[in-house]
Amino acid sequence: MDLLRSHLHKVRIPEPTNRIHKDECCISFDTPRSEGGLYVDMSSFLGFGREHVEWNFEKTGNPVYLHIVQRRKPEPDEADRPLKKPTLLAIGVEGGFGDQEPEYDETFEIIILPDFISLPFPSVDLPEKVRLAVDKVILAESADRKQQLAAWVADKKNVSAYAMDLQQLDNGVIVPPSGWKCSKCEKTENLWLNLTDGMILCGRKLWDGSGGNNHAIEHYEQNKYPLAVKLGTITADLEAADVFSYPEDDSVEDPLLAQHLSHFGIDFSSLQKTEMTTAERELDCNTNYDWNRIQESGKDAELLFGPGYTGLVNLGNSCYMASIMQVMFSTHPFISRYFEKQSLKAAFATAPADPTVDLNMQMTKLGHGLLSGKYSAPAKEGQEGIRPRMFKTVIAANHPEFSSMRQQDALDFFLHLIDRVEQANPGNHELNPCSGFKFIIEERVQCPSGKVSYNRRSDYILSLSIPLHEATNKEQLEAFNEKKTAMDLDGKEVSTEEIVRPRVPLEACLASFSGPEEIPDFYSTALNSKTTATKTAGFNTFPDYLVLHMRKFVMEAGWVPKKLDVYIDVPDTIDITHMRSKGVQPGEELLPDGASGDNTAEPAHPVANGDIVSQLASMGFNYLHCQKAAINTSNTGVEEAMNWLLSHMDDPDINDPISKDSRGPEPSVDEASVQTLISFGFQEDVAIKALKASGGNIEKATDWIFSHPEASSSASADSSTSNVNADDTHIPDGSGKYKLMAFVSHMGTSTHCGHYVAHVLKDGRWTIFNDSKVAASVDLPKDMGYLYFFQRISN
Repeated sequence: MDLLRSHLHKVRIPEPTNRIHKDECCISFDTPRSEGGLYVDMSSFLGFGREHVEWNFEKTGNPVYLHIVQRRKPEPDEADRPLKKPTLLAIGVEGGFGDQEPEYDETFEIIILPDFISLPFPSVDLPEKVRLAVDKVILAESADRKQQLAAWVADKKNVSAYAMDLQQLDNGVIVPPSGWKCSKCEKTENLWLNLTDGMILCGRKLWDGSGGNNHAIEHYEQNKYPLAVKLGTITADLEAADVFSYPEDDSVEDPLLAQHLSHFGIDFSSLQKTEMTTAERELDCNTNYDWNRIQESGKDAELLFGPGYTGLVNLGNSCYMASIMQVMFSTHPFISRYFEKQSLKAAFATAPADPTVDLNMQMTKLGHGLLSGKYSAPAKEGQEGIRPRMFKTVIAANHPEFSSMRQQDALDFFLHLIDRVEQANPGNHELNPCSGFKFIIEERVQCPSGKVSYNRRSDYILSLSIPLHEATNKEQLEAFNEKKTAMDLDGKEVSTEEIVRPRVPLEACLASFSGPEEIPDFYSTALNSKTTATKTAGFNTFPDYLVLHMRKFVMEAGWVPKKLDVYIDVPDTIDITHMRSKGVQPGEELLPDGASGDNTAEPAHPVANGDIVSQLASMGFNYLHCQKAAINTSNTGVEEAMNWLLSHMDDPDINDPISKDSRGPEPSVDEASVQTLISFGFQEDVAIKALKASGGNIEKATDWIFSHPEASSSASADSSTSNVNADDTHIPDGSGKYKLMAFVSHMGTSTHCGHYVAHVLKDGRWTIFNDSKVAASVDLPKDMGYLYFFQRISN
């Protein structure tokens, strides 16, 4: 005890704001359930495994630790253990998923380093400060649990802007306490009471056909009565009632709900909850989702274990992250950087005081966790795998989407990962494992004058459109479509086995990228006018690892995303040597530089889009005013121009002639918004142009980019421009011959729902990484990939 008392100044009593890491080691994936348990530093509240706690003592001098050991209790028979249905959209929290986990006995002791002197806990002999500090650590929510719960639980509802002065019609409607049904159909579930007129109507139709018939939303669209409450969720606890605001398009809080209900004779204190809230219905849909569909189901696959075959536990819609990280840590640059040439001890030594927020430390921790084989041991069902919570927290820091528990696009995460890793290794090309994925594209634009311009840009992915007209099974498709049409007329459905999907060769997708493309409204400095130019593209450099993105998701009318139901025939090896760009050729004449001589890159006066001007003029607006509106909104569209026009009708110079300076001052662009669009895969110059054209709104800017595919090419008419940075001089180059080494496939109607799985070629055989399941592939779905990863074939 005297030794412990001599170290009391090193013991801290945790405050409510302290992050207490008592679930997992900050250097490894050791937990209290590991053989050596977990040691919690009673000064920093960081957790360490048995192999690593001495490193912390050497670095910080902190000698007092709480040693936590958890050992599994004997399990009762499955038949004797009642199953609990989750009631909260969360994992590993009370009422959420994971409540059926085995129970553990937990023991504690105080350890004093460096000699690992053990003192029992609890004990009345311990100093009061130690007893109080340890009690608070034991009772506190861990940092991981706080992070997890905060990400899952929905944000606090906002008070509706329509609640305080809600109009309620004095129409004599009295709502009975039970026996409700939709006023326009016979639906008796998912019913909503409109708080203005007392109409009871069914809710929206859900993706699986359940729910309602959309009568409540249709009623709002006709009458604009804003608020509705879901019948069956009203109890004496009114805060739990599900109130929805149609104009705000969100669940809201109605502080006057009791008053609004009493208007229709509802005594809320006598009502019992009978319906699920919106969040609970979402939870129920997630529970019923069959994750096994995207596995190679029905196949007797051999489970794999050992170094490089460690699974990643799904943290809740984290399969997009798991699939990308399994692929990245199968590439030599990432293996070398974070495993072979970087030890855990070295990473910890250079990490800041809190290694849980250091990207280099957490990347190294993940690399060693996946590649060492330490955590890849057979368990009751496959392997337990590792939970990359700290890595997810660091890599997603300050990102509104990746820090949530919602499903994300694997492509977006790949680009975000590249960006974060590059930021962590600025200017150090030897330490940057992403260099091998980078390449330079050269675009050649030729206008009708015969003169050309060249533009270079760097990228990490090659995004390929899928030319369905190049399908190799056109005859089978035509026969299937005829059969389907006939069956539709007879009221019959085609079975899944009978469906025929287009098969498009990867070569055709690559050809669509390098083939000629028309660019309308290209301003030619040779002709001093807008014209239609032709663009071709090729590789200026070939990367060590080539990532191909298949554009399976397209926009239909109304900006409705649609997934192409198509197979891509991908060979094991490809040769894209013929796609190398040739640069300026002898005899080619470059377009004049827009900054030189009298040939300006733009006409003397800004040019208004004729279609926009015509549509506005047909509405009765002054023609000159219409031209100015189009010019000052960068010809974005009729709606934007009309909004400008309506807000500038009284400008003193509205009737002045259009001059070179007629365009208003350039709108400022938020750098964070630019970086967000860049993380989506858009070029910086295009992102800036889109944000300027859309008033800084990211969503509108994204729509603008998709509706202006020519933006990246028509933005500049210089004879030879480049978006290549100075650092890009270190971009690798070599042969254009590649072999397929991995692919990430997706199942679902959108990149933001469904499931992602990775297949990786390891040790000469294909392996499926499906979250924590790692197995030898039996029926390789190579034609269903979303992202394909190719490795250069060495000469």
